[in-house]
Amino acid sequence: MTAPLHETSAGEATATVDGAPDASGTPDGPAKAIEGRSPWQIAWTRLKRDKLALAGAFVVVFLVLVAIFAPVIVGLLGHPPDEFHEDQIDPLFGTPIGSWGGVSSDFLFGVEPVNGRDVFSRIVYGARISLLVAFLAAVFAVALGTVLGIIAGYFGGWVDAALSRVMDVMLAFPQLLFTIALVSVLPNQLLGLDGSGVRIAALVLVIGFFGWPYVGRIVRGQTLSLRNREYVEAAQSLGAGRLYILRRELLPNLIAPITVYATLMIPTNILTEAALSFLGAGVKPPTASWGQMLSTAITTYEADPLFMVIPGLAIFITVLAFNLFGDGVRDALDPKGSR
Repeated sequence: MTAPLHETSAGEATATVDGAPDASGTPDGPAKAIEGRSPWQIAWTRLKRDKLALAGAFVVVFLVLVAIFAPVIVGLLGHPPDEFHEDQIDPLFGTPIGSWGGVSSDFLFGVEPVNGRDVFSRIVYGARISLLVAFLAAVFAVALGTVLGIIAGYFGGWVDAALSRVMDVMLAFPQLLFTIALVSVLPNQLLGLDGSGVRIAALVLVIGFFGWPYVGRIVRGQTLSLRNREYVEAAQSLGAGRLYILRRELLPNLIAPITVYATLMIPTNILTEAALSFLGAGVKPPTASWGQMLSTAITTYEADPLFMVIPGLAIFITVLAFNLFGDGVRDALDPKGSR
């Protein structure tokens, strides 16, 4: 017997089952309404059960807030990131006065050797550079990879062959060497940007440009498996155009794998930016960068090891948090691949 629909006081139709026991135990009361859940609601339920993923998400949100409110945080707890404090440096050895790199209530993470800049302030401002480059490069790579991947997978033929060969060439290209060579010849002013702004724009474009083939391959493979599904053939039989099918039928079913790969691409971009800054191809001094701080610490790590440990821990914690969150998102959206 089918379940009749009864109008609620709010005017919404609610499914009930006749003969279900009511609160008094008699079989005359209606059963509770059965509410459907969307795939995203189901994924959110799975994600909430993953404690490691939630911990990673909490750290990610915290780091994003730190980057956004860096001036406020530094104004309350630190000193300007480019301000020198020679009085905190031993004039004979050039190392911070006091133990643990000059850690005190005024300098929470100590000071840099030689110049005495506040390490805490530079870590906070360095989060801005790392997250900005990582997020923008991921957005650029995902947008370009999604468009080209879905075109290659849906149209097939020579279009698929040409785009696939382009992806192969891009994946074989030495990204690190190309970035170093490009940054070394960039002018100080370009398209209204100057100094570190030019470097940041170059890092975003280069990292994103070399990252899109990874997204493109995933989207292409998923599109190949979706283009022959019944709902796509039904849309074609009804006269739907190719653009409509790509935008309304295929793209919504690709959101899950794209989201998963984007969350896992961001920590890779953070490491790439740190590596380029470490090699001198990142933002220009005195702009704070975690990789640049590690590069500076090489010459002073024996006298002040904490100066190397702090930016290293910042990179490690950030990448770990994004990886834990990305793994949780993957398991939530793809339960077949769960641990």
